[in-house]
Amino acid sequence: MQMRKEQHHKGWNEIKTNDSWALFKIMGEFVNGFEKMSAIGPCVSIFGSARTRTGQKYYDLAVRIAKGLSEAGYGIITGGGPGIMEAGNKGANLAGGTSVGLNIDLPFEQHDNPYIDPDKSLDFDYFFVRKVMFVKYSQGFVVMPGGFGTLDELFEAITLIQTNKIQRFPIVLVGTTFWSGLMEWIRSTMLSEGNISEGDLDLIKIVDTEQEVVDIIDAFYKGNTLSPNF
Repeated sequence: MQMRKEQHHKGWNEIKTNDSWALFKIMGEFVNGFEKMSAIGPCVSIFGSARTRTGQKYYDLAVRIAKGLSEAGYGIITGGGPGIMEAGNKGANLAGGTSVGLNIDLPFEQHDNPYIDPDKSLDFDYFFVRKVMFVKYSQGFVVMPGGFGTLDELFEAITLIQTNKIQRFPIVLVGTTFWSGLMEWIRSTMLSEGNISEGDLDLIKIVDTEQEVVDIIDAFYKGNTLSPNF
């Protein structure tokens, strides 16, 4: 019993040592990300499923949204991979706009798409570092239909704005059919039980067209400055 306990402690101590050295890699990702992203200028992040294919409804809509935002003067940031991410970078590329990809090393799904500007492709091992880059350097979040990763990024932004950890920016959900069930549950369950406030719902808009997305973000910045969020 004592031997087993000593083996467990030895293994735990080795893990802690490795964790300490990992801090240098984490710091390196932050430094590289801050240096590159701070030089890019005002951008809007587009999120959505990596599994959405070329020619599908939301892929084509994401291309048009990114193109419209680029023509309105915003750069486009995506997670750098396939699906909706590719569509966002493609739309920016078609409009001759800034096209940024924040890539994450994953065992499946993720690979760089060909529409990212060569000097604006960043690679990350850590999701939390990558999410900081999205939140700090985005002037708005456009959230297309997606999976758990999309929801993670959406609720991270809402939480930070709700708790005043970052300044408010537009959060636009695209696809009434896809998002209405979630928003109804938030209203009928979370709000009715007092877990959020009525005003929290104002943080989110739901639309179906590219022009609505551009109009919401442009309208917001008529009275607000374009700058990093913290």
